[in-house]
Amino acid sequence: MKVDTKVDYQLAFDLAPVGLVLSRNRSIVDCNQHLCEMFGASREQLIGQSFMVLYPSADEYERIGARMLPFLNAKGIYADDRIMKRVDGRNKGETFWCHVTGRALNRNAPHESGIWTFEDLSSRRPVTAELTAREREVAAHLMEGMTSKEIGRALIISHRTVEIYRARLMRKYKASTTADLVHKLLAG
Repeated sequence: MKVDTKVDYQLAFDLAPVGLVLSRNRSIVDCNQHLCEMFGASREQLIGQSFMVLYPSADEYERIGARMLPFLNAKGIYADDRIMKRVDGRNKGETFWCHVTGRALNRNAPHESGIWTFEDLSSRRPVTAELTAREREVAAHLMEGMTSKEIGRALIISHRTVEIYRARLMRKYKASTTADLVHKLLAG
């Protein structure tokens, strides 16, 4: 019995169970159907657009872009959980937690071209409180188990500033301890 080993890579890309994006200079060169469904947009609406259309604010787009550069330069790969924004459709403007992983195709120029995966975490981790961009960043790192000092180094701010944001998050989520806050963030 002869086994057909030919793989239809375009079909695999289009039907992958996660959102996939090919990028160039932080713009969408191609994306799959799952990504379009996740963000409520058509391929035509996304191709050629800056990734900025997927972020809640231009400030977050810039900060995350700057934060990922050292990782992409050193390892060629970057991953985090972040708040993203639906582009169109009935949920236009809705924010949701998303796990994003990316690989730079050229580590010496990491934004030049890459491949990215997007996984919608909203079914397990809904956004329940109105958070500022910095609060979202601190929350994402807290959920990774990072200390205030580690978060401060990652975000290039002092650990005392991180503690101020953590205290704000605790008030917003009515948490009595950091462990309680992390539990509530993970539960939504």
